[in-house]
Amino acid sequence: MSSPALVAVAHGSRDPRSSTTIRDLVDVARSRAPGLDVRPAFLDFDEPGFGEVLAGLAGPAVVVPLLLGSAYHARVDIPAVVAESGAAEVRVADVLGPDPALLDVAAERLAALGAAPGDPGLGIVLAGTGSSHAAANDVVHRLAGRWPGAVAGFATASPRVADAAAALRERGFRRIAVASWFLAPGRLLDRVHEQVGGAPVAEALGAHPAIADVVLARYRAAAAALLPAAA
Repeated sequence: MSSPALVAVAHGSRDPRSSTTIRDLVDVARSRAPGLDVRPAFLDFDEPGFGEVLAGLAGPAVVVPLLLGSAYHARVDIPAVVAESGAAEVRVADVLGPDPALLDVAAERLAALGAAPGDPGLGIVLAGTGSSHAAANDVVHRLAGRWPGAVAGFATASPRVADAAAALRERGFRRIAVASWFLAPGRLLDRVHEQVGGAPVAEALGAHPAIADVVLARYRAAAAALLPAAA
């Protein structure tokens, strides 16, 4: 039996930089798994739509959410589209975060600014989107806690990135840098730039080989559970 297809589903964005980055990430994953059927899909705004991709499947598939947290899109939207599609033999893998490899990439992006966790006098805001689902935000707080002098801040939840940066300054940090807990650039990361008053902001995690490897690891874990049922 052939391997299940890998459907890498992202939220989608009105900002073309986001979909370009997602497609680049899918291309990297495809290059690291020769022969595997790897397809991008989007919940909104971009094409191909997730339901359309599921409808076009000719066999089993593993859906890998290109999401950093298990919030509404992961817990509700993606399972709902899978159920509505009626596609047989589809398994949804875990989201990408909070795999330690992603935090390593965030540190690498930060290092490109000449900053690193533990630098004397440096306070770091690990900036994420934010969610109404508190558990998803707690993950970012825990990740920030792995770095000396780092706290979490959010574009759309509390504490805002600006408030997190102000709190670090009150604690005596002379320099502030912002690490990105965003998979792709877009309007929300632009909002972070606007909030931090000129402090340097690292690039999104992007189409990094280590991110692609996490996508493939999520796929393999879910495929191992799918194959016995599909055999």
